[in-house]
Amino acid sequence: MKPGIHPHYRPVLFHDTAADVYFLIGSTAETTRTHQHSDGNTYPYIALDVSSASHPIYTGKQRKTTAEGRIAGFNKRFAGFTAKK
Repeated sequence: MKPGIHPHYRPVLFHDTAADVYFLIGSTAETTRTHQHSDGNTYPYIALDVSSASHPIYTGKQRKTTAEGRIAGFNKRFAGFTAKK
């Protein structure tokens, strides 16, 4: 390999904030934040919104949405516009 052209590969701590799970994985991702892991060492830190620990496809759980409330509000608002015969 040519020296000086490859990104630095090191352990990085990824945090899934939705499931509050930490993953220590080797990565070349750049970050200025650090966090102390449960093993006592400090690693570069990257926060994630979704990972395999919180994604519905991997967990098998569907999230309950607030669509029921929006649909009920829509029907309530426009109930008077139905065609009367």
